[in-house]
Amino acid sequence: MTSSVPPFRGQQARMNRPLTSPSQEQEPKPTWRERLRALRNLRPLLGMVWQTHRGYVVAILALRALRAVVPVAVLWIGKLIIDWAKAGMDLYHQGQPIHWDSLVVLLGVGLGIAVAGDALARADTLVESLLGDLFSNRVSVRLMEHATTLDLRHYEDSGFYDRLERARQQTVGRIALIAIVLSSLQDLITLISLAAALVLYLPWLLALLALAVIPSFLGETHYASLGYSLLYRWTPERRQLDYLRYTAASDETAKEIKLFGLSRWLTERYAKLADAFYEANKKLAIRHSAVSALLTTVGTVGYYGAYAVIIYLTVLGRFTIGTLTFLAGSFQQSRELIQRILLSTSQIYEQSLYLADLFAFFEMRPAIVSRDGARAVPQPIRRGFEFRDVGFRYPGGEAWAVRHLSFTLAPGERLALVGENGAGKTTLTKLLARLYDPDEGAILLDGVDLRDYDVASLHRSIGVIFQDFVRYAMVLRENIGVGEIGAVEDHDRIRQAAERSLAASVAARFPKGFDQMLGRRFEEGIELSGGEWQKVALARAYLREAQVLILDEPTAALDARAEFEVFSRFAELTHGRAAVLISHRFSTVRMADRILVLENGQITEQGTHDTLVARGGTYAELFKLQAAGYR
Repeated sequence: MTSSVPPFRGQQARMNRPLTSPSQEQEPKPTWRERLRALRNLRPLLGMVWQTHRGYVVAILALRALRAVVPVAVLWIGKLIIDWAKAGMDLYHQGQPIHWDSLVVLLGVGLGIAVAGDALARADTLVESLLGDLFSNRVSVRLMEHATTLDLRHYEDSGFYDRLERARQQTVGRIALIAIVLSSLQDLITLISLAAALVLYLPWLLALLALAVIPSFLGETHYASLGYSLLYRWTPERRQLDYLRYTAASDETAKEIKLFGLSRWLTERYAKLADAFYEANKKLAIRHSAVSALLTTVGTVGYYGAYAVIIYLTVLGRFTIGTLTFLAGSFQQSRELIQRILLSTSQIYEQSLYLADLFAFFEMRPAIVSRDGARAVPQPIRRGFEFRDVGFRYPGGEAWAVRHLSFTLAPGERLALVGENGAGKTTLTKLLARLYDPDEGAILLDGVDLRDYDVASLHRSIGVIFQDFVRYAMVLRENIGVGEIGAVEDHDRIRQAAERSLAASVAARFPKGFDQMLGRRFEEGIELSGGEWQKVALARAYLREAQVLILDEPTAALDARAEFEVFSRFAELTHGRAAVLISHRFSTVRMADRILVLENGQITEQGTHDTLVARGGTYAELFKLQAAGYR
């Protein structure tokens, strides 16, 4: 992939600014060098279109080439018909016979050209439509595939979402740029044909035409740059508008919005931001419209001046009536073609600016990748994991999320993490699953640095059920099957996993059983309770054939009876696997073989439940506080 055009000066710095009012900022105007560099994005786009469907591309080029000569042919046949009519009138007045067969031939040829032109246009529209749909699908798939390769750190950066939003916008309608390029080529072929005729009669007309339309082209190019700059710097606000629109009308937020009376507050916030964007866009649109009207007037004056000269020369007898019609039509069409080509060039430049966002996203590269010759995770794991003085800071942060972590996790061992919110428990599990790499120290698996293992192999060996697990708007079977996507069609395995996690009782409530759509987003969807969703998430853990399980608050939303039943099956779930359990419920934690207590990102205590209670430290204090709540 060729390198894309970088943002205009000052735009990169704005990407990380707080959400203020961009309309108040002075946008640096792009230089002509930057404008020309934007056109370099056409080459990779054309390559993507060619790879989408070569047959369609060849067909479109052929159809466009044939369509390009139709206007010239129509004008020339019109000239011949008018000259025949003038000659026929003279013969009639002279009492001589009129050769009507010549007219029939001319009309037949004209009709054939018109019908062929219409057929070519319809065929071209059809093929371009098919190519456009296919291209949008391919780019969307590629965008999704590339997004999944990026690191977790990208998704925790607000600037990334700005780039992702701009890239997503380019997946729809980018084929329109190809249509503009093809139309420009078609217009250029037509213009060359007309120019040949104009040069034969009045060469200076072409120079006059160019002088008449170039000012309009320069104006359109200038305002295309300003329009792109406006949309670029308003990307965070436009994302915020989408979020406010979704929040104000979503099944996930409807209860709180009604009970807390948030509707008016959200609506007013949306209206204020939308009005600010409208005002900024209105000022630019008004200036653009005024300048365009003025520059277009210049072209119109040039056209009518040339038209007057042609009529004058015809009156003097230099041209026939047919030639007058041909030259007038050719001149008018040439003027329109030159203006259209120049304006298309302006549009191509503008669209090329937006393409930079798409290619910039494709050029983003993950840091968590497999090294050359990376090894597969051992089957089975023999010695387990070892953290050696591990420290980690989140990208862009100065404070250490965790530091000086040193502990081991043996195969088959159940390890519990305890600590207040923000102590570093979830961060530790992200490091273990290599969603992040440590900034200090090393994490070993069977004595080998975790970075020496194949990333895909490592992720297949680890099953994670986070507290904020995803509630997919899919059928129940698929919601369980995502835990081991290769088994999503294995109904027996999914049913067994559901029985172990108690999710089978959820399926039993529905007439469609495991094929019941969940969530309110789609037709016939049913929303589950928090406890029912947690049973579904636990079924994913039972389904996944992983050597290591990470469970983040696995019983937080369950009622007392369901929690007791899950506990009774916990040994079955973790049998033969290393398990990391995060929980604030000590009835769950005490089942672990070893407990780590984290405070401010560091391990302050570790041992069994009884050992830590007897020690009388932080763990004992937290245990007594929770136990007192049940008395």
